[in-house]
Order: sequence, then C-alpha cells, then structure tokens
Amino acid sequence: MTTISYSKDALKTLKRMPRPDAQRLQRKIAAYADDPATQRNNVNALAGSEYIRLRVGSWRVIMDDQGTVLLVLKIGARGDVYR
Repeated sequence: MTTISYSKDALKTLKRMPRPDAQRLQRKIAAYADDPATQRNNVNALAGSEYIRLRVGSWRVIMDDQGTVLLVLKIGARGDVYR
C-alpha cells in the first residue's frame, strides 16, 4: 500500500481550484498510488529530473514516487506547472 503525501504548495492549489477538478485529481492520484499500471498512458518521467508527471485533463501533477510513499510536489495548469 502506497501512502500519498501532499506538499504545502500542492494542498494550497487543490483548495483554490474548483471542487470537481480537485476531486478528479485526487481520484487519479489515488488510482496511480493503488496501481501505477492503470495510469501508465498519463504518466511520464520528467527530463533531467527524478520526478514523474501525471496528466489529468489540462492539469499536471508533479510527483516523486518513492515506492511506499507517493509525494505530490506540485499541481498546476498545463503551461504553468513546469516553471
């Protein structure tokens, strides 16, 4: 079982976005934590980094998969999250 941990920045973004979008993101993150194969089409490794990116519609989630802990580092819109 993988534990999901959110950074302060990620939690702040989740609280500010529309509730349906936040719930959808949390469901996708939980689905990835339970079984990474279910989201394999939406997950890519970031070039030049040890982090991975989950695509959920126009939102992007930057995560660090440490095996037993999935750390959600940053959540943002498609164009802004990589800065």
